[in-house]
Amino acid sequence: MKKILITGTKGFIGKNLLNFVRDKFRILEINEDIFHFENWDNELETLLNNFQPDIIFHIGACSNTMETDVNYIMKVNFEFTKILVDWVVKNNKKIIYSSSAANYGINQKYPANLYAWSKYTAEQYVISNNGIALRYYNVYGPGEEHKGNMASIAYQFYKKNKEGKDCKLFLKNPLRDFIYVDDVVSANLYALDNYNSLSKKYYDVGTGEANSFEKVLNILEIPFSYLDESHIPAGYQFYTCSDKNRWMFDWQPKFDLDSGLKRYKNYLNKLSDE
Repeated sequence: MKKILITGTKGFIGKNLLNFVRDKFRILEINEDIFHFENWDNELETLLNNFQPDIIFHIGACSNTMETDVNYIMKVNFEFTKILVDWVVKNNKKIIYSSSAANYGINQKYPANLYAWSKYTAEQYVISNNGIALRYYNVYGPGEEHKGNMASIAYQFYKKNKEGKDCKLFLKNPLRDFIYVDDVVSANLYALDNYNSLSKKYYDVGTGEANSFEKVLNILEIPFSYLDESHIPAGYQFYTCSDKNRWMFDWQPKFDLDSGLKRYKNYLNKLSDE
């Protein structure tokens, strides 16, 4: 049985991947508590050398797009990744890196905030050393309950509506490529199955459709109103949409927005009834 390392299994996407592959591989999980060690880098290398994973799914990261602590975010998002990549190169193993569409920034050329720059530099290190990077768009689905303000609009507003709070959107009709988490898991497994032909590049992981927040809330049957324009933060992305020409060859998502949100709504309704 092959051995895999999954980082970030206590997080949203990592947990979903773990649940899917749990019975198919021997698995080592590494999460952010590794940084509690004073010499966390030595601890990481010890874990790698002892376990000897064949494949690394590197999903764990600081996902706070508003993070301003440069040392912290570069340690978690870049330095940690660099150690993984260096070990993979030295031991001739495979790494699939969870990157972000935030790397395109607001001009489709380069990142617009510290989080995106940290992901971009790590991504470039991965693909320059023969790995695969997957640029996720706006992921939603089961398991994101812990993410607070970084959770999807679907989860945040479903929760607000259940609590009887107002749901307010930004003006100017921002659009997003919303992708269901099961499709992100399938993209990771597709990358593994086709590793040799896909390595050394990054790929978009989305639906190829840009949808409004209004459509999300209408599908979920959640009433909404609007915030004043002054609430829109500087550098806010008004449009994201994956380019199908940048998808992995022959991979495609299973869920469109309607089917994904309906499936998610059933999950959230069951969760709120427990």
